[in-house]
Amino acid sequence: MKRIMLVCAAGMSTSLLVSKMQKAAEEQKIEAEIFAISESEVDKTLGSKVVDVLLLGPQVRYLKGSFEMKYKDKHFPIEVINMADYGMMNGANVLKHALTLIG
Repeated sequence: MKRIMLVCAAGMSTSLLVSKMQKAAEEQKIEAEIFAISESEVDKTLGSKVVDVLLLGPQVRYLKGSFEMKYKDKHFPIEVINMADYGMMNGANVLKHALTLIG
């Protein structure tokens, strides 16, 4: 089971992307828990959940450096979602990138 957490400003704009990523995962028979949260929920969520990768929406790309420092002991990749894939809501591409980061 792959656990993919998306973070955006309010947790709303990534909801559609999560749906598209889940659909792509189902089509590819990949077991994945994919969910989106707002930046204010990250600490609480990581306190109770283990994730394999944290993807940042382009609108919160500025958080990447501080998250890398803050969560370096968690040992998961932190990356910004490609702006074109985000804008087009290309769930398959974002899923593929997440799985590549997980390894």
